[in-house]
Amino acid sequence: MKLLLPLLLLLCLELTLVCIHAEESSSMERNFNVEQISGYWFSIAEASDEREKIEEHGSMRAFVENITVLENSLVFKFHLIVNEECTEMTAIGEQTEKAGIYYMNYDGFNTFSILKTDYDNYIMIHLINKKDGKTFQLMELYGREPDLSLD
Repeated sequence: MKLLLPLLLLLCLELTLVCIHAEESSSMERNFNVEQISGYWFSIAEASDEREKIEEHGSMRAFVENITVLENSLVFKFHLIVNEECTEMTAIGEQTEKAGIYYMNYDGFNTFSILKTDYDNYIMIHLINKKDGKTFQLMELYGREPDLSLD
């Protein structure tokens, strides 16, 4: 639990930085190798400017299990609670014309990018959702292990 607060603070800081420097923050622009993110991941933390979206029963409260890299897309296998039951879902993020930016239709239209990763330990994703004329942002932190350490 001690580690969770610093990680959430880090995610909030990153969300602020993304709003200011979204274009230059994308790790896709810095020799990013998308194939290396394939594999199993654990959801560590989420942060959003629409908190109810990630709270219990929120439409974006999802727990990632796996990311599969295809030629022009990323396939996310994740779990979420639907009607009080854990439900497995798959969502496909299609590559856009802009390097490192993907889109997916899930609870609205989403664009997302991978902000940072070291491939072996963590990955940070920034998502922008647009639905019914409203927009919100979401930050996600995934780890290769269920607990991330500062080591």
